[in-house]
Amino acid sequence: MMKYLQKLGKSLMLPVAVLPICGLLMGIGYALCPSTMQGGSVEGLAQIIGFLLVKAGGALIDNMQILFVIGVAVGMADEPDGTPALAGLASWLMVQQLLSVGVVTTIMPSIVEGSTQYIAFSKISNPFIGILCGLIGAWSYNRFKTMQLPDFLAFFSGKRFVAMAAAVVSILASVVLLFVWPLVFGGLVAVGDAIVGLGPWGAGIYAFLNRLLIPIGMHHALNNVFWFETIGLGDLTNFWAGKTSADVGWSLGMYMSGFFPCMMFGVPAAAAAMIATAKNKKAAAGLLISTAVCAFVCGVTEPFEFSFMFVAFPLYVVYALLYGVMTVITYFSGFRAGFSFSAGATDLVFSASLPAAEKTWMILPLGLLAAVLFFVVFYVLIKTFDFKTPGREDEDENTDAEKKVVLANNNYTQVAAGVLAAVGGKGNIKNVEYCATRLRFEINDYTAVDEKAVKNAGAAGVVRPSKNACQVIIGPKVQFVYDELKKML
Repeated sequence: MMKYLQKLGKSLMLPVAVLPICGLLMGIGYALCPSTMQGGSVEGLAQIIGFLLVKAGGALIDNMQILFVIGVAVGMADEPDGTPALAGLASWLMVQQLLSVGVVTTIMPSIVEGSTQYIAFSKISNPFIGILCGLIGAWSYNRFKTMQLPDFLAFFSGKRFVAMAAAVVSILASVVLLFVWPLVFGGLVAVGDAIVGLGPWGAGIYAFLNRLLIPIGMHHALNNVFWFETIGLGDLTNFWAGKTSADVGWSLGMYMSGFFPCMMFGVPAAAAAMIATAKNKKAAAGLLISTAVCAFVCGVTEPFEFSFMFVAFPLYVVYALLYGVMTVITYFSGFRAGFSFSAGATDLVFSASLPAAEKTWMILPLGLLAAVLFFVVFYVLIKTFDFKTPGREDEDENTDAEKKVVLANNNYTQVAAGVLAAVGGKGNIKNVEYCATRLRFEINDYTAVDEKAVKNAGAAGVVRPSKNACQVIIGPKVQFVYDELKKML
């Protein structure tokens, strides 16, 4: 199971790598054009440019779930191919249509606008559903890519059958979600309703659950309770409406303020801890620095969170817990700020002038505390439990050296044939994949692997992570050898 989750985590790296630039574009855009966030007209060249930058970044941030569909479908398939991506997209479109508010309320007229069930299906476009559809696409590809149909249907055999199979599976999944999704969503709304009366401790529990539910997209259920008017609370809506704590029955902003020190300072510090503990610091820094800037400027943390949540989920639980702790501390500090997009520096600046904002200068000591707390906790846990955060995969330690490896010859077919024989032939291979510099084999018998023969085939060497796995070091041209190897298999 852990190995499956690690593969899923790596599959998400491709779409996650796209997101930081979107966050940066939006941060710059909001700075140039505050009207995009605060409302009002867009006038002048600078504001027009800012408006366009916000919309450009939002084009991908707002559709992150579709990126996950494609990334997961391709990454979880047996081999890199466009077919599982198409199947995943077909699955996504099918589920979104069948579980849309319009369709659901037609077949279930008892679901009325404003009800918890109605809100649940209005939030069906989320990362969890995206990942689910990606998995359906990958499974359909792995299962049906060689499907042989009768002669009169031969045109639809093989890979052409994959998207059709994904569509059928998606209909079945939609039927299940039709009944399960509103129950889960409603349960979380009930949890939110129950912890409202717990004051600052409830705010801490909410912040913890908000982050913990990010992987499945169900944080929207809690957000509707605390930020909007689902149960008459509306921390966000009242804050931006210009009200103060005297106008409502709670300390206005208490369900948003704690996110600022975490996102602006905690996330960059946690990213720094990951870089400090990475075996391949260049690779880790290349991804994590941009995610840290993205979190600080405009509070977009998903690029950071999805970089490790599936490969190191216990660490992610602790990460969510830190949000809860900092939210309670922030409450008692008296710092109050709100956001209309997310808890980054941009929103902090814009919300500082609102009537409910208090002690915004406290972001500095709170941020310092969050930075120390996140850095120390991440550094210690990563080192203690050897979590495979970015740059700490087994092969990362030697990646820089292996990128300089040169094959004995450029006859990739010959190299692939030699490697295949050296690892024990077809019968000894359960599965094969590749990373930046290595062929990664799952094998039946580790004694059948001949390291000398591997080197004679033109490869640089063999790494043996376990009795059921071996990795052949090819170098940067590994994809070409892999392509030939897959033909032989």
